Amino acid sequence: MRRFVAAGSLLVNGHWEPGRGIALYSSDPSEYGRRLSNLLFAWHPASWYGTELAELEPEEGRPAALLLTPLLAVDYFAFPRPVRLLEVEWGQELEQLARLGGLLREALIGGWFAPHWRLWSESERRWQVRLPESEPEAARRWNALLAENGALQDTADEWLSLAVEELIADKPGAAAAWERVEGGAGPQLTRKSPHEEDWLIAIGLKKDTFPFRTALQLAEPEEGRSWRLRAALQDREGGQWIPLERQDEPGRWLPAAGESWTVPEDWLPLLKERLIKEEERWLQALPDWEDEAAPGMVKRNLTDTEAYGFLEHASLKLLDYGCAVVLPGWWEAVRKRKLRLKAKLKSSVGSAEQPMFGLSQIVQFDWKLAVGDVDLTEAEFLRLAEENRRLMQIGGQWVHLNPDDVRQIREWMKRVGRKKGLSFRDVMQMHLQGGIPVTEEEGEEPLQAEVELNENMMRLIGQLQNVNELPLLQEPEQFRGELRPYQRQGMSWLLFLRRFGLGACLADDMGLGKTVQFTAYLLHVKELVAQSGEPKRPSLLICPTSVIGNWEKELERFAPTLDVRLHYGPRRMKGESFAEFTEGADLVITSYSLAPLDEEELASVQWETLCLDESQNIKNVYTKQSSAIRRLSAHHRIAMTGTPMENRLTELWSIYDFINTGYLGTMAEFRRAVILPIERERDEKTIAGLQRWVKPFMLRRLKKDPAIELSLPDKNENKMFIALTAEQGAVYENIVADLLEKLDTLEPMQRRGLILASITKLKQVCDHPALLQDGSEAEREAELWDPERSAKVMRLLEMCEEVAAEGERCLIFTQFVDMGATLQKLLEERLSLPVPYLHGGVPKAKRDEMIAGFQNQEQPGCAFVLSLKAGGTGLNLTAANHVFHFDRWWNPAVENQATDRAFRIGQKKRVQVHKFVSLGTLEEKIDDMIERKQSLNEQVVGQSEQWITELSKEELRELFTLRKQWLKD
Repeated sequence: MRRFVAAGSLLVNGHWEPGRGIALYSSDPSEYGRRLSNLLFAWHPASWYGTELAELEPEEGRPAALLLTPLLAVDYFAFPRPVRLLEVEWGQELEQLARLGGLLREALIGGWFAPHWRLWSESERRWQVRLPESEPEAARRWNALLAENGALQDTADEWLSLAVEELIADKPGAAAAWERVEGGAGPQLTRKSPHEEDWLIAIGLKKDTFPFRTALQLAEPEEGRSWRLRAALQDREGGQWIPLERQDEPGRWLPAAGESWTVPEDWLPLLKERLIKEEERWLQALPDWEDEAAPGMVKRNLTDTEAYGFLEHASLKLLDYGCAVVLPGWWEAVRKRKLRLKAKLKSSVGSAEQPMFGLSQIVQFDWKLAVGDVDLTEAEFLRLAEENRRLMQIGGQWVHLNPDDVRQIREWMKRVGRKKGLSFRDVMQMHLQGGIPVTEEEGEEPLQAEVELNENMMRLIGQLQNVNELPLLQEPEQFRGELRPYQRQGMSWLLFLRRFGLGACLADDMGLGKTVQFTAYLLHVKELVAQSGEPKRPSLLICPTSVIGNWEKELERFAPTLDVRLHYGPRRMKGESFAEFTEGADLVITSYSLAPLDEEELASVQWETLCLDESQNIKNVYTKQSSAIRRLSAHHRIAMTGTPMENRLTELWSIYDFINTGYLGTMAEFRRAVILPIERERDEKTIAGLQRWVKPFMLRRLKKDPAIELSLPDKNENKMFIALTAEQGAVYENIVADLLEKLDTLEPMQRRGLILASITKLKQVCDHPALLQDGSEAEREAELWDPERSAKVMRLLEMCEEVAAEGERCLIFTQFVDMGATLQKLLEERLSLPVPYLHGGVPKAKRDEMIAGFQNQEQPGCAFVLSLKAGGTGLNLTAANHVFHFDRWWNPAVENQATDRAFRIGQKKRVQVHKFVSLGTLEEKIDDMIERKQSLNEQVVGQSEQWITELSKEELRELFTLRKQWLKD
């Protein structure tokens, strides 16, 4: 009995509470609960001096008690900490528990414990004390305690188990250590060997002292023999496996017949015992594999089906039970090979004898099935499938047929596999995407149907994938000008696709010359049709109204021999006269807005080429405009855009469905297979597949591409010819009529003043009719600044959106303060970006702040609006590489000075200059004079507009009168 000499004395009893810990209570009824904890745990920090102990309600024959958790009890009974000056006596049962707690603490600290072989299960972890042979004194004390009370063994096992679980739950270090052990042991923890020692070895808690390791080996059949299961030995340090053939006597194995294997002498005495144990484990893992002819032993000879079952399933069960397995070296490679369905194109497909035309063209092929390097004909596969074989040797190679794969292929063949042709669309998809799935059942890894190209098709698709492999054509003789190398490549690419009836999306950056590439293409097509002797058919170009005039100007400049006709304006041809209008034309130009209105006329013609400029106008496939355009019939379809996808993947689908209908599948199929995986999950594999899929029919070159930059000038100037709206035209004509009516009645000074005032008004109406309104009225009537009242404004907004989409910046120059303020407001609304506006009324500090903010690429921005006088000189705005002259100053030197705000030292990009010219107006006529230097030289023009005031009335009439065919309908 344990005593502590003190002034007072206390007898404490206790017992083990199953599953909970140790209950303590005093023989003195006055000493219980919190009072008892204060006495016994006054110096015990682990229990926070007794304050964290739970109290048990009194029971019959027992007062209120304190409950010590298993781990806390181990710690306390090793070193009790009662108050000083108190003599404590343990009752007999508690005395034995206290001694047991000290021994358990010693075991925990020394690591003398392990999982309990008999009591461990998936639902409960139990531990037991395992004293090492090196600790005889600890073993003596354990044995002495258990000799006094044998019932303590069960208490010890439960106490230890609960204490260890408490350690794992509360101590991060212990939890991490156990996770490592548990991870290494895997399922072998709950799948125990018939022998404790083998189990502890398997889970890594005991070292295997045998000089060799054992395995169950599957040997592939030799001539005249079947598959065999046999034992195999390997030195513990590694090396070759020694195969052993089982004899009829349990545990008796001899080296495999015909092999020069030798079992080391020192292994022989251990061999029988070890192999008997191993065979017990093999049958524990594989109870259904017992040999009926030799009970207690594993099957020796296997059929092909049984061998497949061992490879695919039984070997994994053995591994789960901690048994080593040796399989044929080829199995891992063979089991991963998926059965592949191949369409082998016939050698004539794509040749001159059997050319293709369009994505719907049917090409001939033969079906083949491939597993690894082994090809099966359709007949061979069906025969093997009927035999229900899983493993077979073909051409010296083992082939594995997965039952699910066989089922999927057979269903595919029943459904669609027996058709005798594939469309070129199918071939492209199968090649570019690495095959197409033959089943869409959820939960199954889909098998792929692939295509095996012949030499002709390999060359064709290679050229489609790499435009650099295409032979380059020279510009047609009738082309006025010289194409840059990349433009010649673009023209050749368009003609190459036309040859095979494949649509094209020319998606070059803005400013790279899509117009001239298409122009050269048209001249080539005209020559090709003439040489072929086929009937001549017109081509159709659909573009935004704002660029119709620009197209006519560019075509007149580069291809004056083309017969170009405009289907545009209120007096355009309708009904039966439309056919007469198109007869003999090379190209008809119309607008997107007219496509649904004149669908009947446009659909009545079989077009040679149907080209959409700014094809993002059909990005919404469900609009009447888009539907009407898709229904038009053409030999070849081309889409041109600088932004093939502005916001969503549906826009890309819409363009591709126009150029090559059905190539990307239906919208529903495309949404399910492509849009959802990319937009929701950013699936990299789907993104890469889509890029391969769309690349053959899209040619996109960026200004920053090295090959492009080398062929571009430092500054590239373009004129944007834009038609007036009907409203602008009417106002313009009224101003001219009023001027001509008053000229004869005025004195020279008054005459000059009226002409100059009229010029300003004509410039203003070309910009926007609201400029002619009184300023205060314009502020009151915001709708006066509706952008659709001006074709110039609409075109500028479109082009600025394209600049923003490319992540670039632009300067916009205008002569009129109100116009600048309006452009600033409209651009900020359209781009959702800040747009500074610099004019003469801006203070210097604010001006400097604007410039610094625009030049800082870290700050958001795209456009900077400037009045020509305030921003034309003295500024460095090299953050911009686009310059828009919204209205013309008519003095090249002044315009060049403004352009040089961006085109100057420090500019690292190619500068694109866009000069807006209103067609049929004074702006176009003055531009022609400057360009051709007719009647005036640059020195005269440099005197601004004063020279115009000296022209005669007839000269003024010729200069000012509006050409009405350019009025927007």
